[in-house]
Amino acid sequence: MKNLKRLNAVEAAHHFIDKHFPNCQGSVLAGSVVRGEETETSDFDIVIFDQNIRSSYRESLIEFGWAIEVFVHNLFSYKPYFENDVKRARPSLPNMVSEGIILKDEGVMSSIKKEANELLEKGPEEWTEETIKIKRYFITDTLDDFIGCTNRAEELFIANTLAEMVSVFVLRTNRNWIGTSKWVVRSLKNLDEEFTKDFVNAFDVFYKTGDKSIVIELTEKVLKPFGGKLFEGFALGKESL
Repeated sequence: MKNLKRLNAVEAAHHFIDKHFPNCQGSVLAGSVVRGEETETSDFDIVIFDQNIRSSYRESLIEFGWAIEVFVHNLFSYKPYFENDVKRARPSLPNMVSEGIILKDEGVMSSIKKEANELLEKGPEEWTEETIKIKRYFITDTLDDFIGCTNRAEELFIANTLAEMVSVFVLRTNRNWIGTSKWVVRSLKNLDEEFTKDFVNAFDVFYKTGDKSIVIELTEKVLKPFGGKLFEGFALGKESL
């Protein structure tokens, strides 16, 4: 992927549109290159809006010296993706559209960007008390597994699961969008930088030294405002007599 002569991302994206989607009604360039966070291995994302496309699709290509992820929609197919992203609280497509640099616009991008921005500003649906209760139980169960485990290999994977569960719990109970991979830390930072430092440090210490105490303390602290750990009395799917 190293190519000192390759075009910059915006130029490459324009060439890509001209070559593959010359008749599209709109397109945006998104991803790390837009945020100024690209690395030597970064790709870039292009979202296409073309009224002649029958159904949406995604494709990965290498052209103009870049790895390119292209997300293709017609002028209606993107809407169910927006809705699904809101339901899962991970707004991948709305984020791309919102932050994206417009490459082409034949009068459609303003309204689509407005839709994306409004969804992002509104945030995900608030968790119900029942959902919070269920999440508390499963975090408690995983934490107890983590505490009691003496097998290093198993501990590593339990810790991974616990980290994901706790991060999602913190974000969703604060009505914030969630993320995966690197976006977990970015989403947490957007909410609370100090907590994020504590969160990363807790798991970093465990992975380096095997000391579980900071992870345990952090997890219990996260659960405390919602009633703490939960096991006894929890029931799921039980019918009342």
